[in-house]
Amino acid sequence: MQKLVIAIDGPSAAGKSTVGKMLAKKLNYIYIDTGAMYRAIALKLQRNDISLDDLSNIENILKHSTINFIRKNDELRIILDGEDVSPEIRTPLISKMASDASAVPIVRTCLVKMQQEMGEAGGVVMDGRDIGTVVFPGAECKFFLDASLDERARRRFKELQEQGLAVEFSQVRREMEQRDHNDSTRAHSPLRKAVDAISIDTTDLELEAVIQKMWDLIISRYGIRI
Repeated sequence: MQKLVIAIDGPSAAGKSTVGKMLAKKLNYIYIDTGAMYRAIALKLQRNDISLDDLSNIENILKHSTINFIRKNDELRIILDGEDVSPEIRTPLISKMASDASAVPIVRTCLVKMQQEMGEAGGVVMDGRDIGTVVFPGAECKFFLDASLDERARRRFKELQEQGLAVEFSQVRREMEQRDHNDSTRAHSPLRKAVDAISIDTTDLELEAVIQKMWDLIISRYGIRI
């Protein structure tokens, strides 16, 4: 049976992680949330009070960091140096730091290599900003998920509220707009749609409809071989 690499790219809160987890489960594939990896490194830099200009210490941090994913109670958890940091990496502060850290070439080079090693055998669904363009440009299936800025901000605002964080919608929207700009204009591996990626606008689509669109395309292309 062929084990595919399925790449899902797109901006923040377009639905990549939720869709990626469900699609991987449906295919019995491994799901890799690359955004969580950047968040984990950002958290470690923040904990150690390391500036993004301090390339020597960043390199040392990267050399001595391990990142793994485990499934616990049907939920994917990210493990940094043996510690479950899943809740801590989802705060607005770490989101902003992760976006900034992802623009640092040494950080991106190290994590891209790690991601390629995780997915080299296939049988993975991987989401992020540059999966189909940089990490796995030869991926068999590439998707680009997007949604309107207002809808994506609404989703993130709801997520943060459910975590008990006191945030204003206007602030969430403003920070998301800034992150979109940072991700799409950075010099190293910017967010962009791969030329052979299938675009799906999730603004007005239910989750199940997005999954079905992706599933139908994969089945039509690869059939029972998956």
